[in-house]
Amino acid sequence: MTRLSPYLFVLPACLILGLFVYWPIVYSVWLSVHRWDFLMPQPEFIGARNYVVMLTSGQFQNALWNTVLFTLISVPPTLGLALAVAVLVAPPTRPNRLLRSVYFMPTVMSAVAIGVIFDWMMNTEIGTFNRVLNALGLPAVRWLSDPDVALFSLAIVEVWKQFGYSVVIYAAALQAIPTALYEAARMDGARSWHQFRDVTFPLVMPTTFFLLILSVINGFQVYTFVEVMTQGGPARATEVILYYLIRVGFDGANVGLGSAVALFLFALLIGITVLKIVTIGRKVHYGYD
Repeated sequence: MTRLSPYLFVLPACLILGLFVYWPIVYSVWLSVHRWDFLMPQPEFIGARNYVVMLTSGQFQNALWNTVLFTLISVPPTLGLALAVAVLVAPPTRPNRLLRSVYFMPTVMSAVAIGVIFDWMMNTEIGTFNRVLNALGLPAVRWLSDPDVALFSLAIVEVWKQFGYSVVIYAAALQAIPTALYEAARMDGARSWHQFRDVTFPLVMPTTFFLLILSVINGFQVYTFVEVMTQGGPARATEVILYYLIRVGFDGANVGLGSAVALFLFALLIGITVLKIVTIGRKVHYGYD
């Protein structure tokens, strides 16, 4: 019994992981090589046909491009603005602690609620954004109904929601940097910009690396804002991979194709993470004790 005790302690966790994580993955792999539309009595094995249909589909290619573009236009502003603000609010003063809490609030808000709020604010006729533009004498913008603008509008909402989390993480990383390094830099005549460039930025690179991976994953998994604000339109200009997956897998009842899309997204995110770890992870910061 003594030898089995450690295994008995981890058995519940293994059962939960197996039931809710590993089994769904295995079942998705099985479904992805079958054709099934809920009405068929038994799934029909079709091999890799779902993957061929997916990769050659113009709608899938459009959704993939929209997802990549959304990630490219939302991640850099999120991290750049977060680092700039974190430098200002990192000192452990009472006002800064309050500000960090305020910045963090959007992160814990419901994405549905945020989508509804921004959907109203970006309304072409009565939205707050266009009211401000009109007050400045500028023309109104069709934030969510212009195919050339809608995806950028969703990126603004994504930046607003994710920005506060990055601020808090960056602030914690900045507080961990030894003050002796800044004192040594000042003794060498380094000004504020040089201190940031030569001390702060290199030493927060591990944090930047972590936030970059997390932000890219969040970008590729965007769905709620699309569902609430644009429903993939106009003209599928904001249809991203997850929205395409739901549309073909559930609305279109093509479970096999939906599973193939889900596995493609899973493999893509794993590949991006591994690639960044291999190419960047070991070269991102100066070591310090």
